[in-house]
Amino acid sequence: MHHGIDVLRVFCAPDGRYGNELGVVRDGSRVPEQADRQALAAKLGFSETVFVDDPERGAVDIYTPSTRLRFAGYPCVGAAWLLDVPELVTAAGVVEAHQDGEFSWIVARADWAAERSLRRYASAAEVEALAVPPEGVGAPPTPLGQWGRVYAWAWEDEAAGRVRARGFPGRGDGITEDEATGAAALQLTHELGRALNITQGRGSQLLTAPGPDDFIELGGRVTFPRQPSLV
Repeated sequence: MHHGIDVLRVFCAPDGRYGNELGVVRDGSRVPEQADRQALAAKLGFSETVFVDDPERGAVDIYTPSTRLRFAGYPCVGAAWLLDVPELVTAAGVVEAHQDGEFSWIVARADWAAERSLRRYASAAEVEALAVPPEGVGAPPTPLGQWGRVYAWAWEDEAAGRVRARGFPGRGDGITEDEATGAAALQLTHELGRALNITQGRGSQLLTAPGPDDFIELGGRVTFPRQPSLV
């Protein structure tokens, strides 16, 4: 049994709903081995779980239920908000962080994230109508193609930079759709070269803005969906 696991919702809508749930183990020293961290992340079952190795330096270690990640967007936004630090140290690099009113922001590079297929659709309605593709090797083709790491998107209002998106991680670990995917938002922003206001999943909101040297700002609202967990 592990105490000290906080559960956050990251990239909430303006009314506080939605957002992707994130597990944060504040004292990573309690679970020092990577194999044990992976097992705990699988047990918790969130899209991602963060282990805080040094809260003052902002050193973090990120896991999905099935793999360790060098960097991920929504875990960094959530951890930065929870720890209230000016930067996070990830395996991919140092992530700057700051708070601005109701939004928590990080600054990172799109190429730090795992690759995925950014698939554009003609309308937001087409994105919303997509069925979750079947999971597993050899699954039959769907409108998304074979099962894989896909970020489906369409313009809601191109002039205003408003995007409708859904994310299908395709890792085979039980997470068939991500409510909000910060890494994909960074990659889409890098590809389009402009600031975006993204609505993903049921209604989560992600904001981005490109900066110098291929760094991109990524921001959103973070809340506690419930009291800190005991697992």
